[in-house]
Formats: sequence, structure tokens, C-alpha cells
Amino acid sequence: MTAVGWWSAAILLAALTVFFADGMPNNDQGLHPYRPVLRFRHKDGITESVKMKGLMNHHSDPPPCEHKYCGLGRRCSVNPETGRGECNCLEHCKPHYKPVCGSDGKLYPNHCELHRASCSERRRITIVHGEECFYKGDRCRLSDYRRLKAKFLDVYDKRHATTKVASGSRKDNMAARKQLVDAMFRGFDADRNGQISASELSQVTKHQGLPKDIGECTLLDLLKYNDVDDDQHLTREEFYTTFDVYLLDLPENQRVTVKTVTVGQSVVLICAITGQRRPPILWKRHNQYLNALNLDDINDFGDDGSLYFTKVSATHMGNYTCHADGYEKLFQTHVLHVDVPPVIRVYPESQAREPGVTASLRCHAEGIPQPQLTWLKNGMDITPKISKQLTLQANGSEVHISNVHFEDTGAYTCIAKNQAGMDEDISSLFIEDSARKTLANILWRDEGLGIGNMFYVFYQDGIKVIQPVACEIQRHIKPSEKLLALKEEVCPASEDDEVQKCVWSAAVNVKDKFIYAAQPTLDRLLIVDVQSQKAVQTVSTDPYPVKLHYDKSRDQVWILSWGDRQKSFPTLQVIGEASVRVSHHTVHMQPVGGRFDRVDDFFIPSTSLMVDSLRFGLIFHRNEPVLHKIDLDTMAYVRNISLRDFNCIPKSAAYTHLGGYYFIDCRPDSTGATQPQVILDSVTDGVVGQNRDVTGTPHASPDGRYLVTVDDGHGLMRIQTVSERGDVGEPFDIHTNLHLSDLAFQRSFTEAHQYNVFGSSGRQTDVLFVELHSGKVKMIKSLKEAIKPYEWPWSASNRAVVGGGTFGQYLMTPSRESLFILDGRLNKLNCEITDVVKGNVLVWVGET
Repeated sequence: MTAVGWWSAAILLAALTVFFADGMPNNDQGLHPYRPVLRFRHKDGITESVKMKGLMNHHSDPPPCEHKYCGLGRRCSVNPETGRGECNCLEHCKPHYKPVCGSDGKLYPNHCELHRASCSERRRITIVHGEECFYKGDRCRLSDYRRLKAKFLDVYDKRHATTKVASGSRKDNMAARKQLVDAMFRGFDADRNGQISASELSQVTKHQGLPKDIGECTLLDLLKYNDVDDDQHLTREEFYTTFDVYLLDLPENQRVTVKTVTVGQSVVLICAITGQRRPPILWKRHNQYLNALNLDDINDFGDDGSLYFTKVSATHMGNYTCHADGYEKLFQTHVLHVDVPPVIRVYPESQAREPGVTASLRCHAEGIPQPQLTWLKNGMDITPKISKQLTLQANGSEVHISNVHFEDTGAYTCIAKNQAGMDEDISSLFIEDSARKTLANILWRDEGLGIGNMFYVFYQDGIKVIQPVACEIQRHIKPSEKLLALKEEVCPASEDDEVQKCVWSAAVNVKDKFIYAAQPTLDRLLIVDVQSQKAVQTVSTDPYPVKLHYDKSRDQVWILSWGDRQKSFPTLQVIGEASVRVSHHTVHMQPVGGRFDRVDDFFIPSTSLMVDSLRFGLIFHRNEPVLHKIDLDTMAYVRNISLRDFNCIPKSAAYTHLGGYYFIDCRPDSTGATQPQVILDSVTDGVVGQNRDVTGTPHASPDGRYLVTVDDGHGLMRIQTVSERGDVGEPFDIHTNLHLSDLAFQRSFTEAHQYNVFGSSGRQTDVLFVELHSGKVKMIKSLKEAIKPYEWPWSASNRAVVGGGTFGQYLMTPSRESLFILDGRLNKLNCEITDVVKGNVLVWVGET
């Protein structure tokens, strides 16, 4: 499916929710306050809303009611005493008859009157999409009433069919439908007074040979349910309404509109389709109607059919289409662009150097559009100081100073700007004699090392802590070592083992404070304190914990356990407050569908520099073409998302916040044929379609701008770009016979806002390097034999590869009996550390 195909899909919306905003009292029936799917952050890690640091136009205050959304049935007005915008119930609605049923059992003339009543009565009244209040007390049901009207239209259509207006053309031609209904009105209006009475309807049934009834409905029901002014007569206008005759218009220059908004703001999309007695406006996104979805962040604006977004996020970017109910061929497309102000990081935050050496300061920023970077030194533009000694590298993202002097001391400010706003951060440089002996250099060493910036490898003989620059082993935690202040050993000896050994399956970094490592044969997790570099606690789990994920925004560690080696009794458990120094324990997640025995895997999207929280995750069941959506806040099941139409049993997934897409890898079908990836829209939970012919395991870059798929069966690495507007590009193919086992992304050292990817081989001794923006490929050779797949039963990746964070220069990958540290800046092997058997569980700890 092409990117154009995805964006041409449309969206329907009907408001199912009522938001109670400022001034509305809370009660048991009230809705919970809005919770955005995405929250954006700055360098201090504090989540902010619309008032993000550096937003443009912060110097001028908007009018009190400009961005104040009061909820349906209410409007904002300025209090003359305080000058503030206040939300009040609407005093009246414009006269308009589009009846809707309320959850209170009443029939309201239109959406506005329902929401106004909800506000005035201070209780929740929602729209009920049923027919009860329309036909309360009557035996004529909505389905029968519609069939009755359709039958009369068919009869008259056949009677009045001509060579110019063929029978059946009214279904697609509004002018023909109007002509047909006009003929019906003239036939019904016996006395030619421009109105149809009950007696005339009876005469039509008696003398014109039309069907007497459909079910419990008769022609008199036209008068009962379409006599808007209740005068016991049908006017021509009421007759048009009865038979859905609408003359609609959409100006040619408004068929496609583009709207750009900043993340966190509210926005209204107004449908430009006009016409007397216009039917309700329906909205679509990716061919999914929104009226029945009851979304938290997208709502029907009410009687005028507008689409309202309470807080826009990057997931909302894309195409939205509107059309009048029943008139899909006349539609308007709204292209929504979402800009995100920059979020910035610098490295190091502080460093000390002696005169004559080299110093580098790096800056990384993300935003939509891509931000431009500039540097200041002590508040002055650094550009005039550019020389052989001071240069800007990697498109201005790095300041490189060779042969530093005392005058190079200062505060270097990196500023990132785009059309949505700006952000900045400071990297301090100190030049002084004997810098290695100063407090500044003790805290910020030459290479930014220290206890935090290390690789941890979990292997057969315990745990090793390795400093990558000099390839030094800083600490070796032996299997027999006792936990701090406890009698437990790191890896208790087994009666069957002559040598005390460790078995590990996975590990995660928890805020650079702890590492949680799974010991599957011991049914527990081991917690390592990064500060003391000691094992401090164990946490009992269900048998055979094999997969861990750390959700930083909620400070939770998620655990998948198999129950036994045959995966017979899988469970999901969660550890809360994982970074807090307390005695930890696990909590079981509520079973999906009342059972866990078919859980095969789970997927929780990783956070990024711009996006520090996502609300939902996915669970895969064994041999089921279904995604089970879970709420990460409540740890509860939300809904099932069927993939049956695509014959897709999910195997793995990747996610990008640019457009909010999940890319689902499908297992081979019963014949062994591979299935293309399925793309899921996280806003609507609707399947967009297949990702062209791309098959294999997907991986998304940290900034969400690249999708890299490993298709081992066809010997391919397939690279696709994801644009700032959420368009997924055509794949660029790299043919390889390496049988790639794992991937690690690393920020480019030569290009700003770019990433490279390293791929480890599960069967050969080489590592693949790819520059994503150019497709440049290089091989790093001679890394020795990998762990055999049968020796690594815990995952499909028998040779892991991990990088050193946002600014890290080094990567690590194991062989069967040693470790290799790679230099990502130079794209070469840095060193080998021997005597590390089965060291396939790797963790990086550090600010870089």
C-alpha cells in the first residue's frame, strides 16, 4: 500500500463524550480529565503541556478565550471584572432539526440542545446511537421505516424512469433524487396546496397501488416522524428531509486544506460542505469512522460537525476527511501538520582540560521540523571565532577545539530553533593547569567516564563491568559473591554443576541506578546497584523469566515468564517503583481474556528525547491473528484488534510517533509463506494496510524517522524513511548473507539529526555498519564465532549488540567466549576481552 494510499484514507467522528472543564463540579458521573497519549519533555525531564520552554510568541498573551475549550454545550466568555475567560452553559442553540437520542431517554432537536441540557442539568448526557427514544410507544421500528421509504422510492423510480434519467440513478445522483421526490410530492399533493395531509397519504395508499405497509409501518408514519413543525401536514421541505434530498456544495478550492499546529494545542477542523438541511457530518482517519471509537483526544464539536482535538500530539498528524452522512463521494480532506518545539541535550555538561589538548562539545536536538543548531560562547555567537583551532563539525552539532588555551574556558550554549519554538543547554569547559587533580576533572573526566559510563556484561562466570575506552575491567562480580548484607549468592551453586555458573536471559537499565537481570533457572531477578557495583537484592518471579522491559515514565519493570522451557504457563508481571531503594515485589497483570496460557510476547514502545511516555502496549497470543491492547497506567486489557483479514499472526513490532504507527511483523502462514508487515494506526486502532511487500522484523530509530527491517529469509535489510508528516517511504534494500541477529542504532558523528545502524551476525564473524541517510555500507570483520542458537534458548537473538546511549562512541557485542568493543566513530574494532563465556546479556549504564 503506497504512502499516498494511506493518506487518502478518511475519518468519521461523532461525539460520544462530554468533557466537563473549568468551573464544572466533579461528581460520580463526570468524566475523568483528559490524559494525552503522548507527553513531551525537556532536558530536565519535567513533563510540560502547552507552555513549553521556548515556544514562539511567548511574549504576547493570547485573548482569554482563544485556546480555551469549554466542552460541548458550553462557550467561553470574558469576565469583565477579572478579564479571564470563563466557561458557561449556552443560553440557546440555533434552530436546527437533526434529532438525536439522549442517554436520558429524551429526544433532542439536535446535538447542541442535548449538550446544552447536559451542561444546564449538570449531569452527563451522551448521544445514544439507537432508535428507542425516536419510536418510544410506537410499533414501527427504524429498520422497517427505512424499508418503507426505500420501497416507495423504488416504485416511483420505476414509474418515472426515462431515457435521460435511468432507473436507479437516484442512488448516486442527488439531482435525479430531487427530481424523483418532486414527482412523488406532486402525486401525493392531490389538492395542489403545497402540503400533504393524513387523508392524502391514505388516498395514496388506497388508489395508487403502492404497498400498504412494511412490517408495522405505514405511510402515515411519514407524518408522525417527519412533521417537524407538528402542524399535521408535510411541506415540500419536510418531504425532502423525509427522503434524504440534500443539495450540498463544496467549493473547489476547499477540497483539500492544510493546517499546521504546535503540539499540545487544541485545534478545530471545520468541514466546508454546506447546504440546506445538510445531513450530519462524518469524519474518517485511515478509513476508520471515529463516531463509535469514544476517543479521549478527538471529539465531535457538536451541531456544526466540526472535529475537535483537545491536545494535539505527533501521532495525530495525517489526513482527515469529512463528508455528509450518506454522501461519501463529496468529501473534504484536511491535512494536519503537527510541529514540535526542539528538545535538546549537550555532552558533556562540564569538562576540565589541560592546555594543549583537544576538547569536544556535542549537541543533539529533536523537533518537528528538524531544528537548526547554533552555538554561543559566554553569550556571543561562536561563528566569527571559527578557525583551524576551533571548528564546527557534523553540520554544526559538535564544537571541536584543538590545542586548547586558557581563553577557551567558558560556557558554550547550544541553541536549537524551528518554527515551533526553541530550546538551549550549556556545556561548560574549564582550561587549567594540572586539570586532572582538580575537583572539576574528578567529577567530569576526560572521556566522561566514571562509575556510570560502563558496559555491564552478564555471563557464565558472573558479571563484569567494563570501561570501553581503554577496555578495562573495572569490576568482576563472581557467582559466589554474597548480596550486600544478605546471605544469598549472586548465582547459587547447583547440585549437578561441578563449577558454579550463572544463567541469564535478559537485563534492563533502571535510570542508571540499578540493573535488573533475569535468572530464568532460579525464577528470580537479581538487582545490581550501579553506584556500589554490587548485587543488592533478588525478586522472586514466576518460573522462567525471559524478557524484561523498563518503562521509564512509570518506573516499572515488565516481566514475561514462560512457566517452563516449553512455554506452557506464560505470565506477565510488573515491578513498580523500580528505581526506588525499597524491597521490591512483582504484581501480576490482569489476564487478557481471563487467561495467560497463550501469551507469546509483548511490546511496549520505547520513549525518546521528544516523547517520554506512551499510554498503551500490545500483547501477542500464540497462533492468534489478534493484537491485545493494554493500558500501561492501569495494567488492564483494553480491546482486541483483529488482524484476521490480513492472515497475520503477530511476531514482533516497532513503533514511530510520527503519525503514530505500529509496524507488525507476521509469522509465516501454514504453507511457510511470509506475510508482509501490517501497519496499525495507534489513534484509531485500525489497520491501515500492509507495508508494501516488506517482510521481517522491524526496528525503529530513536527519533522515529527510520524503519529498518531485517528479513533473514530473503537475506535483506530494508530501510524506509518516515517523514516529519508521517509518510512512510519506499524501502531501500541492502542484500546481506550475514543472518543478522540484532541491531543497535547510534547517532551519526558526521551528520546532525542522523543515525547509523550496526547489525550483528548470528552465524558469521562480521558486523554490518549502515549509514541510514546515504545507504553507505561497511563490514567490521573478525569478531569470532557467535553463541550457537541452541545454546541460547531465551530469544531469537544469539548475538546481541548494544550501544552507548545518545552520545556514546562505543558498542559491544559478544562472541561465544569473548567480548568485542567497537568504535562507532571510526567504524572499527576497538578491542577484544577474552574469557567471557556466553556473555549475551549486555547493558550500557551512563549519561552518554
